[in-house]
Amino acid sequence: MLNKGLPAACLMLILFLFAMAHGVKGDVSFSVLEEMKRGYVIGNIGKDLGLNVKELSARKARIDAEGNRKGFCNINLGTGELTVAEIMDRESLCREKLSCVLKFELVLENPLELHKITLHIQDVNDNSPIFPKEVIKLEIRESAIKGARFRMSGARDPDTGQNAVQNYMLERNDHFVLAVSSNKDGRKNLELVLDKELDREQQQEITLILTAVDGGIPPRSGSVQIHVTILDANDNAPEFTQEVYRATLPENSPVGTLVLKVSATDSDEGINGEVTYEFSQVSTLAEQAFTLDSKTGEIKVNGPIDFEEESVYEIQVEGKDGFGLSSDTKVIIELTDVNDNIPEIFLKSLNSHIPENALPGTEIGIINVQDRDLESNGEVLCVIGSNVPFKLVPSIKKYYSLITTGELDREVKSDYNITITATDQGSPSLASSKTVYLIVADVNDNPPAFRQQSYSAHITENNKPGSSIFSVSATDPDWRQNGTVNYALYPGDVDGTPVSSLLSINGDTGAILAVRSFDYEKLKSFKVQVIARDNGSPPLSSNVTVSVSVADENDNAPQILYPAPEGKSLMTEMVPKAVQANSLVSKVIAVDGDSGQNSWLSYHILKATDAGLFTIGTHSGEIRTQRDISENDGMKQNLIVSVKDNGQPPLSATCTVYLLISDNLAEIPELKDMSQGTGSKLTTYLIIALVSVSIFFLTFVIIILAVKFCHRRKPRLLFDGAVAIPSAYLPPNYADVDGTGTLRSVRSAYNYDAYLTTGSRTSDFKFVRSYNDGTLPADLTLRKTSSQDPFGPCDETDSSQVK
Repeated sequence: MLNKGLPAACLMLILFLFAMAHGVKGDVSFSVLEEMKRGYVIGNIGKDLGLNVKELSARKARIDAEGNRKGFCNINLGTGELTVAEIMDRESLCREKLSCVLKFELVLENPLELHKITLHIQDVNDNSPIFPKEVIKLEIRESAIKGARFRMSGARDPDTGQNAVQNYMLERNDHFVLAVSSNKDGRKNLELVLDKELDREQQQEITLILTAVDGGIPPRSGSVQIHVTILDANDNAPEFTQEVYRATLPENSPVGTLVLKVSATDSDEGINGEVTYEFSQVSTLAEQAFTLDSKTGEIKVNGPIDFEEESVYEIQVEGKDGFGLSSDTKVIIELTDVNDNIPEIFLKSLNSHIPENALPGTEIGIINVQDRDLESNGEVLCVIGSNVPFKLVPSIKKYYSLITTGELDREVKSDYNITITATDQGSPSLASSKTVYLIVADVNDNPPAFRQQSYSAHITENNKPGSSIFSVSATDPDWRQNGTVNYALYPGDVDGTPVSSLLSINGDTGAILAVRSFDYEKLKSFKVQVIARDNGSPPLSSNVTVSVSVADENDNAPQILYPAPEGKSLMTEMVPKAVQANSLVSKVIAVDGDSGQNSWLSYHILKATDAGLFTIGTHSGEIRTQRDISENDGMKQNLIVSVKDNGQPPLSATCTVYLLISDNLAEIPELKDMSQGTGSKLTTYLIIALVSVSIFFLTFVIIILAVKFCHRRKPRLLFDGAVAIPSAYLPPNYADVDGTGTLRSVRSAYNYDAYLTTGSRTSDFKFVRSYNDGTLPADLTLRKTSSQDPFGPCDETDSSQVK
C-alpha cells in the first residue's frame, strides 16, 4: 500500500468533482493513483451515467481502450464499478509528461452507445532521483576566483509534480557551495560556486557528495560523487552556436540517419579549447533512439523510432572543454507521421448463426476499425464484398454495424464467408482484411414437394392383400427434422368404401400397399390423396393425387345372352325355304365381363344337324346359310355353338340354336297340335303372328327388288334375320357395364320387334332386324363392315333403317 498525504487526497477530490461535472454530458472522468492493485475500485460508472445494473448486463457493457493499449480497467456488471485490471505505472505509460491521461470507451449494445471515460493516473513517489553519471568529474584551474561557477547536470526523477526533484544538498566543505536556480521551463540549474580560492599545491583533488531530494512523502533522494581536479587556469567555457536546436525527422528513418549537428566553440587554446559533446539529460527512450558523436556533435538515429510511441524528443547536450568548463544546449527532435500502420479490424460482437427468416436490416455484428496513424493516414474506409446480402453501416466514430440487406434462404446458400477490408487514406494506402464466417440457420419454410403433380398406379385384380402397388416420394430442402417427410392417406371414401379399407401407406417410405384383393368387374379405378408432412414446428404439408387402375384378368367366362339357356325358354328361329346362300338366319349374342382381349369373343359351331348347311361368323356370331335350302333338307335344324374369349387361358360357353325351315306355321306339326289344345286365344295370337310375318316378308321382298334395281343385276332373295333380345334375358351383373366387355355394343346394335309363341308355350321364335352384318372389331364395338354389305356402295343407309 502507498501512503497518501493530504495534498494528494485534495487533488483526488478535485478530480472527482471534475469527473462528476463532465458526467452530465455523457462522458465521465476518474482519477486513480498509479501502482494500485488489481481489483481496486476506481468508481461506479453505472451510477455516474445513470445506468442500472440490469441494463449494463443486458446491453453487454464493456470497456474498450483506444488504440492498442492494454485493458487497464474492467467493469463489474454486477455492481457497475470500474476496477483496476492491470497495474498502471505512470512513468511507463506517460514518461515525463506532467499529465498522464488514459482514455477508454464504455460500449453498450442494442442500441449501440458509447461513453468516453477519461482516467487520470496520479503520480506516486515511487522513484528516487537519479543523476546521469555515477561520478561528476570537474577540472578547475587554481586561478579560478571566488564566486566562479561550474555548471553540473541535475538529477532526473521520473515522477512529476511534487514528487519530482525539489532540492539539492551539497556535502559541507571548505571551498564550494551549491547554487540552485530555475530556468524558464521550470528545470533546475545546478552550479558549483567557488567560495574559497583553490591552491593546487596544497590540494590537487577534492571529492564532494551531491544529494538530490524529491518532494514526496516520505521524500526520496539520490546522490552522486563530485570529483574535482585542480588544474591550471582555464577561464573560457564552450559556447554553442544556438540555444535550441530543432530537427524534423520521418518516423521510418533508418538507423544511421543524420538528425542534426550541434556545435560549440571555446576561445581558449590547446587542450583548453578542445570541446567534447555528451548527453547531459536524456530520457531512456531518447537514449535508445539516438546517438551523439562526442567529437563532431552529430546526432544520428540509433534505433527504431515510432511516431505513435513518441512524437517529440527533448535532449540536453553538454559541450565541455579539456579542463572541465562546459555549457549546454537543448535539442528538440520532432517526428513526422508516416503511413506505416496497417488498419486493424476488431470484431466486437457477432451473431454467427442467423435465422433465414431474419428481416432485412437486422444487426448481426459490430466491427471496430483502428489505425494508429494520424490525419489521412489514420482515416479508414471499411467495406465488404458486393455479392453478399450484407453491408456495413457506419455507426459511431470508428464503429460499423454489420446488417442484412436482403432475404436469406438456407436452401439456396447455407453459409457465407464475408471478407471485411479496411483501407486507410494514406499514400500509398495500407489495407487489411478479416474474414467472418456466418451460418444461415434453418427455418421450416418449405413444404414437402412431390416429384410429380400426380401419379398413376396399376394393380392386377385378384391381388394378394398386402401387396405393393406403388411408391410416392416427396423431398423437403429444409434441414433435419424440418426436412424429414412422413406420408399418410387423406381420409375419405371410394363409392362409400373408406380409403383405409382399400389401401395403406408406409409413413416413412411412401410405399402404397393393397389392404384387400380387388375385383376389376366391381372397381376398375379410383383416386386417393397422399399427404406428405414434415416434422417442423409448425409442420408443413402438401398432397398429391394417385390414380389407381385395376387391370383385368380373364376370370369371367363368356355369358350367352341369346339364345337363352335351356331350361328357361326354348328359342326357335323360323327360316323361309326360299332363303338363298349367305343369308342371315340367326345370331348368337354373348358378352364377357372382362375387358380388352379377355373380352374378345369368337364363335364356333361344335355340332350341327346338317354340317354343310349353316356357318357362323367367327367374330360376329351371325348364322348364315352356306347354300340354298333344298326340299331334301330337314325341317328341324339344331346347332351347338361354342363361344370362347381371347384370354390366357381362354374360357368358353356353349348354347343350342334351334332352327325351323318353313314358310307357313301351319306346316309345323307341333304348331297344329298346339293350336288344337290352346283354343281360340292361341288362334288369335297365331293370326296376329302370321299377319306380322306376311307384312315383314312383303317389306323384305320390296327391299330386295330395290337393291337389285340399284345394282342393275339379277335380283336375289336375301333374308336377314337376327335375334331380338328381350331385357328379361340380360343378366343383372351385366346391366351397368360401361364401356367394357361386349354388352354396350350388343344393346346398341339391335332393335326388338315381335314375339311368337309355339304351342308348347316353352319356346319362342321371333323375327328381328339386324343393324350390323359385320364382325366384332378389336375395339369391342360392333360396326358395319363394307365387305359384308350385300347392298353394295349405292345404298348409303344402314339396312336396319328400312321398314
